[in-house]
Amino acid sequence: MPPSRKRARRYDPARTRTAVLAQFAHVRAAVRGLTPEQLAGPTRLGDWTVRELAAHLTMGLSHLVRMLEQPEPALAAPEVALLDWPFSTADRAAPIADGTKALAADRPDLDALYGEVAERFEELVPGAPEDRLLQAPAGTMRLADFLVTRTVELVVHTDDLNDAAGLDIPYDRQALAACTRLLADALADRAPGGSVEVRIPPFAVVQCVQGPKHTRGTPPNVVETDPLTWIRLATGRTTWERALDAAKLDASGERADLSALLPLMR
Repeated sequence: MPPSRKRARRYDPARTRTAVLAQFAHVRAAVRGLTPEQLAGPTRLGDWTVRELAAHLTMGLSHLVRMLEQPEPALAAPEVALLDWPFSTADRAAPIADGTKALAADRPDLDALYGEVAERFEELVPGAPEDRLLQAPAGTMRLADFLVTRTVELVVHTDDLNDAAGLDIPYDRQALAACTRLLADALADRAPGGSVEVRIPPFAVVQCVQGPKHTRGTPPNVVETDPLTWIRLATGRTTWERALDAAKLDASGERADLSALLPLMR
């Protein structure tokens, strides 16, 4: 994959770790209350059931735990930068789906599974150095960076679970902020420039797309949306046209149509 053209913003590892655990706890509480009928229901993720989606939500943290249990890779620097991670996920879709189905079949007691994963996470992650290297599926990454990617996994799949089961699982503010910012920065990294300003209040403002750059006043090309709509656009859960039709997205200016750049993650 091509190297990132800019440095990712700084995320506080302790706050990110706390946000990951908080969002995981929100999901666990909701999953605990699902009925067998709800667990058997469909999701917007292909042929996954709600049970399989709920099981998958544990995998992001359990993968991190397993990587920390392994020896640190003998490399001087990470192979995958944080801003490259969103573009690295598509190639792993098939093995992820297979692993998800196997986990859901092997672990019918979801609450026990969530409890085990949370306990092991709390045992291993707080004491690990933030620059500790992990042999992640996409390539070697820093622990602090990989923690930020866990906010994306949790927030995106929390939204999937809410949609599938008719739930209203809350979003930890810090987890939602980190997810929004990473995906916004990934857009700016993918399409560098200053002709379009993308506003996702209250968490992010980025400039992207080559062309005339404004220096003062109102930018000529502005895109504005809320965090969840942005996350759905960036991950393919909705389209540019649907978001516009639902008045969830405002785009003004001749360069403000970003549909050709989305989704960022597949």
